[in-house]
Amino acid sequence: MSADDALNAARAELDAILVDEIDEQLLPIFIEEGEELLPQLSNALRLLNTAENTPATLQQLKRTLHTIKGSARMSGAMRMGEAAHRMESRLVEAATVNAELLARLDSDYDLIQALFAELSQPAKREEEGVVVSTGAVATIPKLLAAAETDNKTVIRVKSELIDQLVNQAGEVAISRTRIEAEMLMFKSSLLDLTENVMRLRTQLRELEIQAETQMQAREKEVQEMHASFDPLEFDRFSRLQELTRFMAESVNDVGTVQQSLLKNLDESSAALLAQSRMTKELQQSLMRVRMVPFASVSDRLYRLTRQAGKDVAKKVNLELSGGRVEIDRGVLDKMISPFEHMLRNAIGHGLESTDERLALGKSEFGEINIEVRQEGNELVLVLKDDGRGLDLVRIQQKAIALGLISADQVVSENDLCQLIFEPGFSTAATVTAISGRGIGMDVVKNEVSNLGGKIDVSTQAGQGTTFVIHLPLTLAVAQVLLVKAGERLIAIPSVMVEQVQELKAEALARIYDNREQEWMGQRYRFAYLPRLLGDSKAIPEQKRYSTVVLLRSGAERIAIHVDQLVKNQEVVVKPIGPQLARIPGVVGATVLGTGEIVMIMNPLALQAQAAHIQAQQVTESLQHQAQPTMPEQLSTAPVVMVVDDSLTVRKITGRLLSREGFQVVTAKDGVDALQQLHDVKPAVMLVDIEMPRMDGFELTRNVRVADDTKHIPIIMITSRTAEKHKKYAFELGVNAYLGKPYQEDELLGLIRNFVSAAAQ
Repeated sequence: MSADDALNAARAELDAILVDEIDEQLLPIFIEEGEELLPQLSNALRLLNTAENTPATLQQLKRTLHTIKGSARMSGAMRMGEAAHRMESRLVEAATVNAELLARLDSDYDLIQALFAELSQPAKREEEGVVVSTGAVATIPKLLAAAETDNKTVIRVKSELIDQLVNQAGEVAISRTRIEAEMLMFKSSLLDLTENVMRLRTQLRELEIQAETQMQAREKEVQEMHASFDPLEFDRFSRLQELTRFMAESVNDVGTVQQSLLKNLDESSAALLAQSRMTKELQQSLMRVRMVPFASVSDRLYRLTRQAGKDVAKKVNLELSGGRVEIDRGVLDKMISPFEHMLRNAIGHGLESTDERLALGKSEFGEINIEVRQEGNELVLVLKDDGRGLDLVRIQQKAIALGLISADQVVSENDLCQLIFEPGFSTAATVTAISGRGIGMDVVKNEVSNLGGKIDVSTQAGQGTTFVIHLPLTLAVAQVLLVKAGERLIAIPSVMVEQVQELKAEALARIYDNREQEWMGQRYRFAYLPRLLGDSKAIPEQKRYSTVVLLRSGAERIAIHVDQLVKNQEVVVKPIGPQLARIPGVVGATVLGTGEIVMIMNPLALQAQAAHIQAQQVTESLQHQAQPTMPEQLSTAPVVMVVDDSLTVRKITGRLLSREGFQVVTAKDGVDALQQLHDVKPAVMLVDIEMPRMDGFELTRNVRVADDTKHIPIIMITSRTAEKHKKYAFELGVNAYLGKPYQEDELLGLIRNFVSAAAQ
């Protein structure tokens, strides 16, 4: 008879002789007390099984059972009271503690726990809330309740309210991020204003000098004409000089306002920083409300171990360390079933039978260790057994039979271990509830991936197998890396990021040719991120250094070329509908401070989907005897540099060129342009003449004398349309000369001609 059959028989016997008479007022109190007493009972039973402190443990068992019996009967839970009474009587009547008694006690405990679950679940469903205790390890989320005395304080809060508060705190964080973005734009505008005020002061000073010079010349002329008049009798100041004085005062007033705005901006930034700190503390406090200790499921895991051991006639000892580490309730609820499946597989298939263990010189008890630890924003779960380990030979044979690998393919041990996560993969000879480490392991991996985590496996023949699962501490908040893929903004979970590389154009071109990147002895398949998103038209921008992000999830690795690395940011994860949840690679979504909705993506899943589509295309090409599509080569959009001291001209021209598919680089004067030419080599340069620090003529002269830039076509666009300026520009090496305002079609035609000529 299996453990479940024995449990059902014992429950049926109690149902036949007793009926519960529940007191609705006392039941919630008993449920709260039971959640504290049952873990104590389970812990005492484990101590008996290890023969530790037997006399003291027996007394503790008896006291706990006596309390449970009295409280159950008082609340009207007659069946549970009778089960506790029978277990207590068995302990009192036992002469010695032996294996038979321990097995009977375990069965009694399973019955008590099952009856308690029947009592507590309806109550919880009726409340739809959270019962919180500061004095016990509960199976539900804890709140920090103030306790003025030694008596524990109980708070009942609806779980929906907690989730709503966490969501509202996230919305506050999003609003704050939006304010920060607006402040940054405001600061940028103020810096532009500062530059323009400085330029206006310089121009005004030149105007004053010119006015003063003209006034002095006029004064000399008047004195010669009217020598009989005293100089003090003439007005030395003209209306022009008065206007320059008024303008100087106005410029100073503008400067004063600008300084005041800068001061207000600094004070607002400091206040926003303080508000950000308080919001983060509030969010973290609310997140702690959702956290539960991993030990809250320890009884469930211990019971599963006992039952699975009985079903396969194996002696198993489960050791749990790090049970106090807390995890989000949502993560734990979604992960506990796959974790239980792994535990059953470890017992049913990983551990040897008792006779086999003794023959190998091992202990008759199979050891399974579960370790829980926190590493940064991740929860690490380690499941390790001391069994026979994975049968790599059978795994390889099965993989060949399924067509996953070829017979002559050289596969590493690590890659063989990863094959157990393939759908439908199993080396078990028979299929039962407890057999085959590969049964359903693809489901385990999918669950872990859906939670934004990863799973690794390692094995050693005759020593056992180790699974390591990395999970986020919470599902409400995630640390992501924001990147640009074409015009789209994409979020990638930071837990996947192994390395960020800045590569020169030559190194990036080699990766495009090889379709892989190597780092730390590992090979990463390569892809341009917009291609994985289905964008076939996006072209990378030309940069001195391009960004390649190395990602890893379990044994899968990929290197992706992104157009821009934006920043690392903590975001509030928003739920997505069932339609998006079915799309490969979509992990979740978030809302940025600008109000923009950004998808949280898993590029590894996108790459797998793209590889599947590409394989289908190759098959169709072979069937139709068509030429297979070749991998794309690195190509970049033509770069046009706009050099003008006018912010308006730079923006208008930049927008025009961007609409036409050009990559635009702007510079505010000749010095700025020369500095940027070290990083990027434009296909065409648009240059103004009159600019501070270095004018267009001098810039052209510098461009033409340098070997790496002398071939760049230069189109000069200026309001100086005199023939002598035009002639001088062509003498310096300018390719085209346009006056302001220019004709858009004419400018675009010139640019396209120069770009086409350079490409030939």
